[in-house]
Amino acid sequence: MGRRAGVKSRRVVLIGFGAIASDIAAALLAASEPGYALGVLLRPDSPSRPRVPDSCTALASLDEVEAYAPDLVIEAAGHAAVRDSVPGCLALGLPVLISSIGALHGEALLADLVATARKGGGRLLLASGALGGLDYVRAVRHATQLDLRYESRKPPAAWSAELQRLGHDPATLSQPVTLFSGTAREAAALYPQNLNVAAALALAGPGFEATGVDVVCDPAATGNMHVVTASSEFGTMALTIANRPSPANPKSSWIVAQALLAAVEQHFSPVVML
Repeated sequence: MGRRAGVKSRRVVLIGFGAIASDIAAALLAASEPGYALGVLLRPDSPSRPRVPDSCTALASLDEVEAYAPDLVIEAAGHAAVRDSVPGCLALGLPVLISSIGALHGEALLADLVATARKGGGRLLLASGALGGLDYVRAVRHATQLDLRYESRKPPAAWSAELQRLGHDPATLSQPVTLFSGTAREAAALYPQNLNVAAALALAGPGFEATGVDVVCDPAATGNMHVVTASSEFGTMALTIANRPSPANPKSSWIVAQALLAAVEQHFSPVVML
């Protein structure tokens, strides 16, 4: 049976082409009908350009993104891309799926992105990333007695530089070390490449100041562990997730690309689970 008349490939632009973006690209390019046409936005001098598949369209500017006319833009390039590339896409009226949610800990940046989206008709989409349970957190975010806390627990390989700065040898660490305890806003600012989960939880819940965060390096951890506890007049939740580290980056969870793919599927699906 041939392609149904009038059904066109979904057009998606990826910002960046690191480990997460390459996993997303491979999955989307292999998807069945109607399939996906992919553009990749990178600086002309980006070292990632040679790795972009020939089946993708290389883009170097916002004008080229506009000409490509994507149905969806996916940011997978880090916090700088949220500041530098996402505003222009929102101003074009495009929906933008954000992976680097930790960048939104800055109140001014978040306010500017929201204002740009409203003015241009774009939409800021936030993926759950390495965390689950955000549906419950959204449901209780306005509770009058809400206590929400998140603990990140990762093995020494994820925190080598931080441990060395504190005088610990990552290779011989035998006991857990608490690297941080404070608010989600402080955590996202101190660990921008590692605590997108804390930012996602804060945005789904009562905000950055009202969300507690602990960062623990644990030699007994077998993966990237996330522990969320919530208590309110509506009930309690205790959630533990153990994600395997990305083979390309031990500070990131392998599941992140799959979470973004699930968000893409939801974006285009006629049935959406909220």
